[in-house]
Formats: sequence, structure tokens, C-alpha cells
Amino acid sequence: MAVLKRVLYLHAGVWAIGGAGLAVFPHIVLLNLFSQVAYGDYAWVRIVGLEAIGLAMLMVLVAQRAQELWWWSWAFVIPTALIAIVAALNAALSLPKFSSSVLWWLLAGISAALAAGLFWGLVRTSKERPL
Repeated sequence: MAVLKRVLYLHAGVWAIGGAGLAVFPHIVLLNLFSQVAYGDYAWVRIVGLEAIGLAMLMVLVAQRAQELWWWSWAFVIPTALIAIVAALNAALSLPKFSSSVLWWLLAGISAALAAGLFWGLVRTSKERPL
């Protein structure tokens, strides 16, 4: 249970920090920090940042009630693994010309590590507290 809670808190922290950066400073984060191609409108990026903050808040709530609701963490494993896959495929196959792949590989690696950590925590917790 302790591993799962730690990974949930870590995951929430990563998403909250990343989401706040995208919501408040999308242009700086994407163009200056990660050399992405400029967008005409950053509203979608800001919305993604706000959604990441909301997801982080939900992760904290699940972590705080992990004794009873540990199996809810599956709701974070699946999307996080899919984010890793999509980010890796985007970095490898479909980047716009003159756009850096660093952001996408970083997102793929962090998401894969978080998904693996959540999966490992869920496996250990399921042995401690079967359904």
C-alpha cells in the first residue's frame, strides 16, 4: 500500500507542476523550453494544463483513501500508459518540421515510469488487500 500511495503522490506532483506550467505559461514552456512549433492559439494547451491539475487533485484524493479505494488507481494506469505510447509514437513518427522531440520523449519516459510504478504498486497492494 505504501508504494502505491507514494507513486500516486509523485504522479500527482508531476502532473500538477506540468499542468500549472502549461496553463499559465504555455508559450514559454512549449516554444522556449522545448522548441516546439508555434501554435496560433494556446487555449487547448491551457485546457490540457488545467485538466492535468484536476487529475492530480483526484490522484491525491485516491491516495488519501487508498486503504478502501486502492483499486481505483487502475483509472490512472491505463491512461498514463496510453499517454506514454502516444508520446513515443509522436516523437518517432509525426513531429512537425523544425520541432524538437525532447518534450515528447520526456513525456513518454516519465509516463511509462509512472505507469510502471502504479502497476507495481497495484500488484503489491492486491497481494496485501485482495478485493
